[in-house]
Amino acid sequence: MATKVAPKAQFFDLKAQELLSEGRTTDVIAHTDALTVTAKLYAEGGENALHTHTKQDHGFFVVSGEATFFDEHGQTTVLGPYQGILLPAGCYYWFQSTGEGNLVMLRFAGETDGGPKTGDDRIDYAGQPFPGDHPGNKRGNRVPIPGVFFGG
Repeated sequence: MATKVAPKAQFFDLKAQELLSEGRTTDVIAHTDALTVTAKLYAEGGENALHTHTKQDHGFFVVSGEATFFDEHGQTTVLGPYQGILLPAGCYYWFQSTGEGNLVMLRFAGETDGGPKTGDDRIDYAGQPFPGDHPGNKRGNRVPIPGVFFGG
């Protein structure tokens, strides 16, 4: 008979996230087969084109700064520190940093189809593939502020 091994907790923090003078960072800080936690920092900009994830429920939680989220009708929701948004699979959105200083967020995501994470479910409003590194996202250059860290 096989011995069952209990899963182990994963601990994470944001203190090691270097602040930026330009660009953005996206760093996976914890994950399982079903859930991913990502730290996201933006000196400016955001996810600048309308898109959805067809097989992923996800949400953002603002830790510092301000984010303005837009839906497919142009409706806006402004989130400040300690506020979040839950985006079910198929919900169209885009966002940008609209506050002073770096926007620091946690992103939580879980696959809805029970299958392995493929990363190919991100599409634009016309139904075309829209990967995170698409030019429409205006990623910009990542320029850290040397020695300046969030929470540290």
